Amino acid sequence: MGRPDYRDALTRMDVLARLAAFDPHVAGTPPLGLALAGSDIDVLCHAPDPDCFASAVWQAFGGCQGFAMWQWQGGDRPVIARFEGAGWIFELFGQARPVAAQLGWRHFVVERRLLSIGGAPFARTVRALREDGLKTEPAFAAALGLAGDPYQAVLALERLDDRALARIVARAG
Repeated sequence: MGRPDYRDALTRMDVLARLAAFDPHVAGTPPLGLALAGSDIDVLCHAPDPDCFASAVWQAFGGCQGFAMWQWQGGDRPVIARFEGAGWIFELFGQARPVAAQLGWRHFVVERRLLSIGGAPFARTVRALREDGLKTEPAFAAALGLAGDPYQAVLALERLDDRALARIVARAG
């Protein structure tokens, strides 16, 4: 039967409404159309007060199967929580910086632009690389022939306009 569409899972678990105070944004492979069987749903949140975010997440999702939450040390100390529901694994990421400034969102926006420019052929290439075991950013970097650290290489593309991105995609194709 398979799991439901990620949007249905978000609705069934009421994730976006429960996190509304933290400006939640769905990122990652499901909205890009690149989800694999083991992909999770990433929800990025603006959490200027990590303790408040952690408390809200615990209250909303602490009873869910596989619930775990931790906080990174250093910097702005993002809070991450994982849990299962509606056939998916959810990963919530709360960081003090606004979502638009978070690295995960910035990567997502660049990848969405690349997929829009490259269309179905480029998406098939990235998906095939993911099916071969690459994570998302390394798959994009490999598909584009980008050298160096794939996370930095993909992020460096965000400053380019769509015409420049189209040249890179065409050159790689």
